[in-house]
Amino acid sequence: MPAAARTATGRQGARTALRFGQFAAMGAVAVVILIAGVWSSWGTAQHVMLTKGRESGTVLVTGCGGDTCTGPYTPLSVGSRARASVVIEKSVAVRKGRTYTVVMKPDSDEVVRSGPAGVLYAWVPLGGALLLASVVVAGGLRRTRVAWAMAGAGALLLTSAFVAVQ
Repeated sequence: MPAAARTATGRQGARTALRFGQFAAMGAVAVVILIAGVWSSWGTAQHVMLTKGRESGTVLVTGCGGDTCTGPYTPLSVGSRARASVVIEKSVAVRKGRTYTVVMKPDSDEVVRSGPAGVLYAWVPLGGALLLASVVVAGGLRRTRVAWAMAGAGALLLTSAFVAVQ
């Protein structure tokens, strides 16, 4: 085999190896972003989605501080007891003077919103992760159709959550 043919074959092999390395690295980055989004969402979503055996009720938000709001808890589920004050995270989903359906976190005085608004709001970090990962998939993996689908799903989730919490 002539030297020129060996050099061309060597360059093509190097390009293939680099392309595979790029594909593997960008795929790993996209997967890590999505796992982080699911992990971040699941901390709240588990309480909202798996309500069997959990205390549920309503909270009337009477005061808000820097990061949290408080108010009296009125039980709706069997076995739940009334509480003079519970803590709910202060966010765009909570306003002073309004009443929200909530689920108690086990062994604490913290509550999270329940119902469709609570479920959608719990999965907001995943929506952001889908948007971020779509950029990696489009740019690093050159999979534009998959990236558009991921971006659409993320935007739909974020928009739905925004509409539901209003």
